[in-house]
Amino acid sequence: MATRLNPYLNFRDQAKEAMEFYHSVLGGELTITTFAEAGGMGLGEDEQHKVMHAQILAGPDLTLMAADVPASMEISPNGTVSLSGDDEDQLRRFWDGLSAGGSIVVPLEKAPWGDTFGMFTDRFGVSWMVNIAGS
Repeated sequence: MATRLNPYLNFRDQAKEAMEFYHSVLGGELTITTFAEAGGMGLGEDEQHKVMHAQILAGPDLTLMAADVPASMEISPNGTVSLSGDDEDQLRRFWDGLSAGGSIVVPLEKAPWGDTFGMFTDRFGVSWMVNIAGS
């Protein structure tokens, strides 16, 4: 198996909702495991329903993971998720779907370097960049 680098997003209580939303846009296969399903992990009953691990596999090059951070742990802020490539139709579809309900930071338009580029923050507070390679 090749080495892969993929984003792992942290949420307090929204991992399931966020991953179901991302799955509705990105497609692929979604798996969600709660803390209860993973043996409890030493958490109290009030946190057993939270997501210990969620993963979307959408083709060979797209993996997104997430979890709910237990209340006893500090949550680290998410960075920015970047989607890039030359499949303009797919990337525009991802832009339209993922940015719905969020806020556009930089509109998706021709950039000085020749690509089409944009940035937004989705409805869960996660920052995204989309770069469509120019011809």
